Amino acid sequence: MSPPRRGPPVSWHRFRKPLTDGTACVFFGVNLALPVETFFNEEGKMAAIRDFMEKHFRHFNAREALDAAKAFEKHVDSGGKMLVSLAGAMSTGELGIILARMIRAGKVHAISCTGANLEEDVFNLLAHDEYEVIQDWRALSAADEQSLYDRGMNRVTDTCIPEDVMRHLEKRLVDRWSSAAEEGARRFPFEFMYGVLDDPELPQFYQTDPSNSWLLAAKEAGIPVYAPGWEDSTMGNMFSANVKMGNIAHHQCVKTGTEQFHHLMDWYLANNGQKEGLPSVGFFQIGGGIAGDFAICVVPSIIQDLQRETPFWGYFCQITDAEVSYGGYSGAVPNEKITWGKLAVDTPKFLVKSDATIVAPLIFAYILGD
Repeated sequence: MSPPRRGPPVSWHRFRKPLTDGTACVFFGVNLALPVETFFNEEGKMAAIRDFMEKHFRHFNAREALDAAKAFEKHVDSGGKMLVSLAGAMSTGELGIILARMIRAGKVHAISCTGANLEEDVFNLLAHDEYEVIQDWRALSAADEQSLYDRGMNRVTDTCIPEDVMRHLEKRLVDRWSSAAEEGARRFPFEFMYGVLDDPELPQFYQTDPSNSWLLAAKEAGIPVYAPGWEDSTMGNMFSANVKMGNIAHHQCVKTGTEQFHHLMDWYLANNGQKEGLPSVGFFQIGGGIAGDFAICVVPSIIQDLQRETPFWGYFCQITDAEVSYGGYSGAVPNEKITWGKLAVDTPKFLVKSDATIVAPLIFAYILGD
């Protein structure tokens, strides 16, 4: 149960007028003892995220994040395309609130994500108000976890997803999978999801602003969403179970991971900017794992396996908290990718060692001019 809110929420527009009678600001009777310029820019307006980052992000991970944002902006403004990879549970972390804006603004042109991120964006869209947040989640006992399980609440760190929404989405997908199998049609996992989102009856079940759904934004923009290892997701598990139970005639209606890679090869060759003299595709990696490694490998495969000429990735940034280790991909530094034919020596490279749920929204907000 959430604690009671103490006082009304802060309404920042009340403080747009600059203070001129001293060097400290007072909000709701609390002297913050901070300089006025901390809150207002030279025009007397609340300082933007962009201004804040340029003023304060000067060294270490902060400087790296700012440089990555500037280079991202330069890459896209120069006509380059950008692929974003999503690991972890970024959809449950509601990264879609700002990622959807990036997609709609034409800053993101393809997504590679885990099957979990693909489905969890839709879970949030349909059941946002039924989620439960556990603030002191580290203090949960095994008995507490069992209680959550008994209530059908699946925990992702501090956020519990109700199982009901998973069954809701399963039913809609089973209908589509079954029809496709009977018709001999084959589609990618994201195409089946797009089909669900196209259902005119679906909006009545929305529990959050649809503009916060990155998958809905991707569908509207017509960009591809690759989900390598899709079978390692709730919907992937449910698909297999429904084939086994005979509700779906066979497995072949959902295209395989190798077919997704084939599609990504074609997409990269069509968007690498080589013919137009534009920058090649950039790569913005959130976390590590299969979502990142699957997509980034398309370049060495085109060059080494297809024996075709194509430019290396034209930009690279990874946000991760993984440490460099023996054999670990998620913590590998960008220069290691040079040896695999993924990046060039002069590719702009950035590695921000931090929490992606904090850093990615800041970088995206900078690019969007917030």
